[in-house]
Amino acid sequence: MEEVEEVEENTNSCSTSTSSSATVRGKKHCTEMRSEKPAYLRQKEKIIYPRNTRTLAKTVVIGGKPIDEETCMALRKLVFGSSASPPRQEWARTGFTLRPYGQSLAFGLRAPRNTTRGLVTAVQAIMLKHFLFKCNRQDAHANPESLLKPSYDRQIDVLTSTIAEIVWRCAGGFVVQSAGYSSNQSATGNAKPRAVVVLPQETSYVQHSVQYFQDGLTETLHLFEFDSLEDLEIFVKRYLYLFQDEGGPGATLLLYSAVLSRGISKVQADLEDPKSSILSGCPEEGPINVVILSLTGRASPHLHNGVLHVGDENTYAVPQWGVLARSEVGFLVHEGDGQLCKQPGSRLKTPNLPIWVTLCHGHHGVLFNINRELLRNYHAERRFEIQYFTCGGSHAILTVDTRSNSGNDSEFEGPSKECMDIAATPLEKLIRSKWQDACIQWNGTPLM
Repeated sequence: MEEVEEVEENTNSCSTSTSSSATVRGKKHCTEMRSEKPAYLRQKEKIIYPRNTRTLAKTVVIGGKPIDEETCMALRKLVFGSSASPPRQEWARTGFTLRPYGQSLAFGLRAPRNTTRGLVTAVQAIMLKHFLFKCNRQDAHANPESLLKPSYDRQIDVLTSTIAEIVWRCAGGFVVQSAGYSSNQSATGNAKPRAVVVLPQETSYVQHSVQYFQDGLTETLHLFEFDSLEDLEIFVKRYLYLFQDEGGPGATLLLYSAVLSRGISKVQADLEDPKSSILSGCPEEGPINVVILSLTGRASPHLHNGVLHVGDENTYAVPQWGVLARSEVGFLVHEGDGQLCKQPGSRLKTPNLPIWVTLCHGHHGVLFNINRELLRNYHAERRFEIQYFTCGGSHAILTVDTRSNSGNDSEFEGPSKECMDIAATPLEKLIRSKWQDACIQWNGTPLM
């Protein structure tokens, strides 16, 4: 019996040692397997977004004129409403972030939904103008769809040209934008444009006080002046990373540059109220005047053509300055049924190119067509496709049929047409603000 027990003990000890060694080997194998797994399997709780794998060289900012206290306080007050209180934080952490190149929606910018969205959308619309209609000779005969899947170098060139164009336009650099200005509304006709670009430094030039609240950006700016669009583009491309970095102050830098290029006193006159500011009390996705400043070079809150003199028998007529020349990129508005909203004039509704910044129920987006001749050819405008994109990533393709406007088709007349109007989505109603009574069909499943 004792021998049998000893044998059993030996057997149990052997099995125990075998199982323990197997356990150790198993744990070691599991550890090796975990270490071999890719990061996206080891960190399941981490969400990884697609990004551009290439980055811009971060050149050190050299030169420029440090901002003085008077300009610093006036700039903060005009843009944010006060220099003694903190500005809106989203403007200091929103850049013009590009989507992955060579893929679907590579033409688009990516931005959060906050008060910077209007400015970012205006930049997006002008970028589309360059992608589709300002391409080089090599791409002039390319498939338009391929133009919307640009390479990384093409993305960088277009973003550079767009930022430089907005700043140059605000400086009065494009003659067509200054046509019809009065002496108190713009620079003199032959005055040389003076574009201003602001870039941050590490040194603070205005101290914290009761009159000024330091925001970490405005008081560190250096001002760079340019009298040539070519020099401006070279400079912007050199320091593009400051505008493009995600979480960087790109939106603030562009708005500051546009305001200083236009002139603080002229922007204040554009607003028509000496006590008003650009961003105070603005909607969730930003005010209209920021969009109009980007598209026309003037921060006007009005969308009508030319100048309207508003007054009554008891007061002097006050001029309200609208859009003074036809814009290359248009603007469409639909704020809901029964809502009193300003409808754009023909200079914004019918721009030179088939691209529109849109404001639909408080949301900014871009409508565009890839045919340059759409607004110049009546036959092209009878039935066509139009694309809708927002910087939040929404994308849809719709077919617009305006042939029912001729009155020959009875299919859209009577009660059926009334029911169609009631069932229409806000985006369809926005499109009909340009093409009245058009039949609109959604192509495929929209990406929302």
